[in-house]
Amino acid sequence: MDDQPEHLTGTEAREGTGPKSMRLVLGGGLLLVIAIFAVILFVAR
Repeated sequence: MDDQPEHLTGTEAREGTGPKSMRLVLGGGLLLVIAIFAVILFVAR
């Protein structure tokens, strides 16, 4: 058996989790898209 611990890279160790700011940017972008579609919906009437 191999008694050495498995070495993981930084990306493998964090398993794809990102900083909190990334969630804020994605959430803000989603809200912005929803707002734009709402404006288009009301203007198109």
